[in-house]
Amino acid sequence: QVQLVESGGGLVQPGGSLKLSCEVSGSVFRIDACGWYRQAPGKQRELVASISSGGRENYVDSVKGRFTISRDNSKYAVYLQMNSLKPEDTAVYYCNADITRLGGGYYVTDAYWGQGTQVTVSS
Repeated sequence: QVQLVESGGGLVQPGGSLKLSCEVSGSVFRIDACGWYRQAPGKQRELVASISSGGRENYVDSVKGRFTISRDNSKYAVYLQMNSLKPEDTAVYYCNADITRLGGGYYVTDAYWGQGTQVTVSS
């Protein structure tokens, strides 16, 4: 089994910072592309940032220059540093990763999701 566990969410004032962490555990052979998504009440889930296995980063326009995604392959972890937070960043943030595991003698790649962590930006 593979699990993704997010942490680091909370309540922060506008202009503040938070760092989200996503730790992967279980029968992992390799972590490929990873991403952070968010979903605000009444809105669709959107991709905020992604990072490839080679470290290439992509961001949605609304967070460029404020958020930074990173990964530590030795720790099976993905991070999202969020600076200059705005009220419109309020959402539940989810970690997503394409993970290859060994199952039944074969390498199998599937997409996995964390349970989400709430980020609230408010004064």
